[in-house]
Amino acid sequence: MERRGWFSMEQFNTPTLVLMALAIAINIAVGNTVQNVIKLPIYLDSIGTVLVGVLAGPLAGALTGVLANVIWGFTLGPTSIAPFAITAAFIGFLAGVIGNRGIFSPKRGGMGVVWVIVGGFLTGVVAAIVSAPIAYFVFGGTTGGGTDVLVTIFRGITDNVFTATLLQGGVSDPTDKTITFLVCWAILLAVPVTVKTIFPQGEKSV
Repeated sequence: MERRGWFSMEQFNTPTLVLMALAIAINIAVGNTVQNVIKLPIYLDSIGTVLVGVLAGPLAGALTGVLANVIWGFTLGPTSIAPFAITAAFIGFLAGVIGNRGIFSPKRGGMGVVWVIVGGFLTGVVAAIVSAPIAYFVFGGTTGGGTDVLVTIFRGITDNVFTATLLQGGVSDPTDKTITFLVCWAILLAVPVTVKTIFPQGEKSV
């Protein structure tokens, strides 16, 4: 898929729609467990979003992220998840752009892992920048998840809620997205070529 196809509706073929539904379920199940049950200071709620972005394209990835957060926020809750659909859209879109560069292809060998890590880290930086104003202006810096402990720690150091929220995102998001990208890379290595190529952008991961 070339750059002109990043916003093409051709991304939404039947396999993509099926994958999106599965991806939304994965995001909600894993993310809810990590954030609200175990309460770890990371998220892991974008695995499905990244997979869709890499295989189908930026627009499909962005929409998957948005739908996952909205559905999650108004079903299992907490509703504080829903506003971060904006962040999820950025994550899905960037995953699609990065996937279009062939970074997830096993042909890259050992350097492929390095590029996956770099892609995940940079996506996390963007996610942190987008999320911090939402967390601060909508929720006062705390959202009820496992990352709140980091906000508390940084607030004690900086005595500024917005700075603490930004620092929390600067720690949690790059770490989280790096792990997420590596998980997706491992999953894609195990997926047969014949399956990957049924998706609009799947040949880029072969």
